[in-house]
Amino acid sequence: MTAEHPLTDLALACRLEGAEGRASASFVEARAAYAPESGATWCEVGGAYAMFDGVGSPITQTFGLGLFSPPTDVQLQVLEEFFESRGATICHEVSPIADSALLPLLVRRGYHPVELTSVMCQVLPAPPSETLSAAMGIGVRRVSVQEADVWVDTASQGWGETPELAEFMRGLGAVTARAQGTHIFLADRDGNPVAAGALHVSDGVALLSGASTIPAARRQGAQLALLQARLRYAAVQGGELAMMCAAPGSASQRNAERRGFRIAYTRIKWQRG
Repeated sequence: MTAEHPLTDLALACRLEGAEGRASASFVEARAAYAPESGATWCEVGGAYAMFDGVGSPITQTFGLGLFSPPTDVQLQVLEEFFESRGATICHEVSPIADSALLPLLVRRGYHPVELTSVMCQVLPAPPSETLSAAMGIGVRRVSVQEADVWVDTASQGWGETPELAEFMRGLGAVTARAQGTHIFLADRDGNPVAAGALHVSDGVALLSGASTIPAARRQGAQLALLQARLRYAAVQGGELAMMCAAPGSASQRNAERRGFRIAYTRIKWQRG
């Protein structure tokens, strides 16, 4: 491990994929409690986490396949029955560090690649004594579930240009705010919420997600302040690594790289059918 970035190897991939798997499991459990009619549930097969958050949900997939144990046809069969019995498309997010036997196994069983994701990380620095948010006129605070509605409203407004997406994100945010181990943050300017972000800490890995800024407040430092506040909070909580995921070459990836994140690997989502 270097001063800022860990070396990419199996141990790192297991930590990162395991952290995202556990964060997703917490989300699914929150969905099951918040909306029992959804049938949300999850299971673990050979170390991989399989999530069902409803048909069509981006959470409905697996994490960590082929990392924690050698992949087999039996494992794939169990996972396929888990999704098919619920009417869901079968998707696996696969790290390139996974066992080399996994790719031919997926191809033989009728899977094809559909999506790429940059998985980024950095070593968490010691908590700084000062933050930049005050200098930028932005206040950042961690909020409780009692303020979940305010957080959800702010987060969904960040996607307001597309009403359908904004409504979808509102539903996603309502569950995120209630997931065990997930911390939600608001950025305020002049007492008004302008940006939202989430953080889940597991096994020393801080997974940053849910970043959104209302259109009128963009490019004014809100996301930088939120990022800094979440990293500081994670470090105070004893976190060792920070993790983010983004579409390759996206603005989110570039912004993360500007703030010290480095690509650990590019993940491929495989879909059957």
